[in-house]
Amino acid sequence: MHLKHLSLLNYKNFESSEFTFDSKINCIVGANGKGKTNILDAIYHLAFGKSYFNPITTQNIRHGAEFFVIEGQFLKKGKEEQIVCSFKKGVKKVIKRNGKIYERISEHIGEVPLVIVSPSDRDLILEGSETRRKFMDGVISQSDKAYLQDVLDYHKILSQRNALLKYFAANHTFDRGTLEVYNQQMHNLGSRIHLRREQFMEAFQPIFQEQYQAISGGDETVSLHYDSQLSEMPLLDLLQKFEEKDRVFQYSTQGIHKDDLSMQIGGHPIKKFGSQGQQKSFLIALKFAQFQFMKAKLTETPLLLLDDIFDKLDARRVAHIVSLVNQDLFGQIFISDTHADRTEEIVKEIHQSYAFIKL
Repeated sequence: MHLKHLSLLNYKNFESSEFTFDSKINCIVGANGKGKTNILDAIYHLAFGKSYFNPITTQNIRHGAEFFVIEGQFLKKGKEEQIVCSFKKGVKKVIKRNGKIYERISEHIGEVPLVIVSPSDRDLILEGSETRRKFMDGVISQSDKAYLQDVLDYHKILSQRNALLKYFAANHTFDRGTLEVYNQQMHNLGSRIHLRREQFMEAFQPIFQEQYQAISGGDETVSLHYDSQLSEMPLLDLLQKFEEKDRVFQYSTQGIHKDDLSMQIGGHPIKKFGSQGQQKSFLIALKFAQFQFMKAKLTETPLLLLDDIFDKLDARRVAHIVSLVNQDLFGQIFISDTHADRTEEIVKEIHQSYAFIKL
């Protein structure tokens, strides 16, 4: 997968800009506020139909404008691909691939395989379990459309079951037969999702360990563990066992929507016991492992976006990251940084073609 050309119209701080990417490593440098990260986000937008940094679509329109258009010209399996993402206030967002409009944006996921590494990834460590579930779902979905559809269907049934529990409470009534219908549907979907997540973690764990040891120099022990209520008993049994609790709380307390990833360093939660450098190394290893997992699953090498990743890393860890990139395992890479000199010094150590875009 190779991005050849990017065109932005009224996207964030760009009124009308075009960028051509001829090199394997593309460095986007400039002072804060110039739009380095926005270029990476536009590329992400073309892959996922949404911003990585701001999920409120209207806020991605340049101030004073009514719409935005992002267009990317890609080379995929030797063929030209055109992806266009556009949005106008008050109108549904549109994604077109080679001129054809998708009925559902979810159908586009996986067509532009991509991994982004950003300072905002710290949310994976610092925020709640939903962020970590989204990470798992995002990795699996890029190579498994059936899984993505199961997740979407599960959350639809979950929402309906929660609405039913609220209806029972508000109207002082109860119909177990109706509840059982939702229980069975949640069980069927949840069981498939749980199995797929277990299979993913089994394959992902050793890749993550390898990446972390390479970045850290092998000095630290980290772990990544999948926690799920379904590891204790089938979802149908859980829903029946906690029926009274669900009725009292008026929402579903059991299910794969409660799954989490436990992240530890030296046997302790990295959230509390990891330094900034260790946390950043953990996250970069997580994303590099995502890259390797996806590359093995897909026939196309994903794009890799590195947003300001060299900040707060010591020289040794930077050197290890450079050595990983130097192994030629990666395809096209986009790097944003405020320090042009630092970036050039780093990429010179990588024996690949590189180019600078200065904003």
